[in-house]
Amino acid sequence: MEKIVEKAPGKREARKEERREAILAIAKRVFLDQGYSGASMSAISAELGGSKGTLWSYFPSKEELFAAVLDDATADYRRQLTDLLKPSDDVRATVLQFCRSFIAKITSPDGLRLHRLVAAEINRFPEVGDIFYRRAPLPTQQLLCAFFEREMAAGNLRRDDPLHAARALSSLCLGVQQRVMWGLEISVEERDREAQQAAEVFLRAFEPVREG
Repeated sequence: MEKIVEKAPGKREARKEERREAILAIAKRVFLDQGYSGASMSAISAELGGSKGTLWSYFPSKEELFAAVLDDATADYRRQLTDLLKPSDDVRATVLQFCRSFIAKITSPDGLRLHRLVAAEINRFPEVGDIFYRRAPLPTQQLLCAFFEREMAAGNLRRDDPLHAARALSSLCLGVQQRVMWGLEISVEERDREAQQAAEVFLRAFEPVREG
């Protein structure tokens, strides 16, 4: 049987991808610096160079550009979670590692700036909240949900709605972010302690029921 060899992307495709990455890098900085309302497609296009038509050919609206920026900003973390939340013989260790990684992500400088942007704009631009939720919290919850569904089926966690469990664990971790968002200094040691406490509270709540 003849082996099919996939062709490497041509120069045109490579240039197109480089251009797209450049747009996303500039757009991310503009959104974080100026907010959603302050960022304009014209300003992003001017900083990028070239015609406005170039930007619009990649992203037909500011909403689509903002969504793409979020997808790009969370891609590495989604891959990290996909690897972390594989079937495990030690559900306690996995839950704790998730709490540590999630708290690190949501309290990172870019994570905090992004959450402040959404909080500041959501009343005037409800679509910002919807775009953010579907690109950031929801994928995390869905990955957790799939992990918990497997662990509940295996008897390692109490049977319940796995999506409810995912949201519960996420909420336990978000308390740290709220404190940091309002300017409170929290050390690395304190964040790790918060992660351990969140994992412990969750695991007690979803401890499997042992018969006999």
